Amino acid sequence: MLGTRRRGYPTSSACIGSRCAEPRATRSAALALRWRQPDEEGVPVENATIERETLTWDGFGAACRDIARAIVVDGFIPEVVVAIARGGLLPAGAIAYGLGVKNCGAINVEFYTGIGTVLDAPEVLPPELDMTYLDGRRVLLVDDVADSGRTLALAVRLLQERGAEVRSAVIYTKPTTMVQPDYAYADTGLWIDFPWSFQGTVLDEAAH
Repeated sequence: MLGTRRRGYPTSSACIGSRCAEPRATRSAALALRWRQPDEEGVPVENATIERETLTWDGFGAACRDIARAIVVDGFIPEVVVAIARGGLLPAGAIAYGLGVKNCGAINVEFYTGIGTVLDAPEVLPPELDMTYLDGRRVLLVDDVADSGRTLALAVRLLQERGAEVRSAVIYTKPTTMVQPDYAYADTGLWIDFPWSFQGTVLDEAAH
């Protein structure tokens, strides 16, 4: 289901105000491709397939614009936008532009190491955000997706411990998330191909 919602709204009515977003992401079993998935003993299994949802650059721009509108309608004007790097960097920048917010930062958290592979727990990586500035300020925390929700929960807690009034926004939520962000554009149970990451790195290309 696509739309932009505030936390506490039922998923079946995922809109803010009278406006619901038009579908901008595509999903298809035809987009399934081969990947290496560890079995129960951690040994990679070849020839597994996964159905994917693809977000285009145009869809990304529209999603971030809709999230920014929802935040304004909600009456929450952040003083600072903080991205969860790396996935939240581009959404945070686009949403910050939409809101006219110039004070931006990032908190580096690693959890996913590949498709379907994660660390035991999210880890905060250097360089660390100077959080003394956040005390008493309205902060919008942005990520690309709330999957398990553990990364988002960790980042929210860290910012709140420094005295910030925190609200969170993501492009996608998944049924598996342990926390619901304040603002979300779409729900999906599929692996998501984001336009900035689905092609892999240029280093990978050079190696082949």
